[in-house]
This record gives sequence, C-alpha cells and structure tokens, in this order.
Amino acid sequence: MADHGTDGTWNLIVTPWHLDEHIPAFPIPATAAQVSRPVLPSGPVSARMGLLHRAAVDAVTRADRPLVLSGDCPTSRAAVAGLQRRHRDLAVLWLDAHGDFNTPAISASGYLGGMALAMLTGRTPNLFDDTLDLRPIPDTGIVLADARDLDPAERDALTTSHVRRVPADPAAVASALRQLGPVPVYLHLDIDVIDSAQLPGARFPTGPGPSLAQIEECLAAACATADITAAYIACAWLPEHVNDQTTRQTITRLTAALGASLAWHEPASS
Repeated sequence: MADHGTDGTWNLIVTPWHLDEHIPAFPIPATAAQVSRPVLPSGPVSARMGLLHRAAVDAVTRADRPLVLSGDCPTSRAAVAGLQRRHRDLAVLWLDAHGDFNTPAISASGYLGGMALAMLTGRTPNLFDDTLDLRPIPDTGIVLADARDLDPAERDALTTSHVRRVPADPAAVASALRQLGPVPVYLHLDIDVIDSAQLPGARFPTGPGPSLAQIEECLAAACATADITAAYIACAWLPEHVNDQTTRQTITRLTAALGASLAWHEPASS
C-alpha cells in the first residue's frame, strides 16, 4: 500500500510519466509511493501506455484513499479502474483548461493526452486493450469545470453529450456535485486550468483563466460538498520545469486544498 500523507487521510502515489515517456525529474514527495515503471517494448504508444496503466491500477487498488500525482491525464484510466474495483458507482469532477474529449476519429492532432476524459466515457473502445476492466462512466455522472480551450469537433461532441459543464467557480462546482447525489467522486485536476501567468513552464499554456487561489477554493468546496474518494493532479509542466521551486509550491498548495500536507526531501533547485 502507498504511504499515507502526513495527515493520515491520503495515500500519495506518483506516476512519473507523460504518455509513454518517463520524466526523470518528476518531484516525489517524501511520503509518496512511486509506481514502478515496467520495461516498455517498442511498439505503438497506446500499447506502451497500457503497460504503464496496468502498473498504476494495482497501486490505486491497494490505497485506501489515493491521491495521484502524475505527468499526464490518460493515467486517470488506471485511477478510475482501480476505484471501480470497490465502488459500483462513481462520478467524476474534471477540472481542466481543455475538454480532453477528443477521440481518434475527431482529433486534429491525434494527441492521446487530449482524449483522457473521452477514454473514461467509453468513447475510445479500440485504443487500448481491456485488461484494466474499466467500466465507462456515464456522461450524467461527469462534471467538467472550465474547459476554456476546445477544438471545434471536441466542442460539438461535448455539446451533444450529457456531460455537465460549469465554470471553475467554487459555488458552481459545489452546486453541480450536489446534483449528482450521494455517490463517490473521483476528482481530477490538470494544473493547466490555472491562469498561465501563474504557471511558468507549463507544457500547454492556455492563457487567462482562474487563479491558483480560485482553484484552491474549488477543491476545498468539492471536498466539503461531496465524498471525494480519490484525487488526481496532472502535473503538466515541461520536463525541465516540473521540479522547479515554484512547481513544488503549486503542488503543495493544491494538495493542501484537498486536505493533504506534503513533505519534500529537499528544496527544489530552480
């Protein structure tokens, strides 16, 4: 089982990769368990990602209340599949500057990181094998906050879906969660939801948006309103910035808003 956070309420888990690429500098909190990265054979990126997700799902399954720090969004497949092993029903709160609702059929770039939420809804059935036993989350069980940067086809797909969209505002987030009813919630946060001016070195800067303080308020409101059974922070900084001092400070603030207190081995170098 992953080590508990210093407050004893969260199991900290680190998956230090982006898609199929290892991030050697990824910051590891002192109380976190790092998922062992299996040897990846040559082959399609999706097949390599599938092996990484299989390693991560076991760590999530063993954790009482997992808090995952990751380098991408698609590893959320593993987090949700692990949670589904003990929760029949599960809702999703997804805070992101992007919709992550592309599929191979509509994506302009083919970037798999932009399909993560669509993966959870069952819209990418042939992209991975089925070894995770991931059950699709119904659209009606998903709250998508912010999503200010959408591709045209992705926007159309969200419009015709039953995904509930709200601004990244604590009152709006709390209201949407209350409408879901008493169901365990998986909370997913991509750091790029924060205003790019406050995120030096972000992998995908998305311009003006909610402040870090406002996102902290959204996280606190979610925890006060719903049964947040697991949380996931996609630390989408460029590899050369992912371990900066400002990066660690941002991660520390976000996890604190969830009720976790991080400890670091040593100060990060800028």
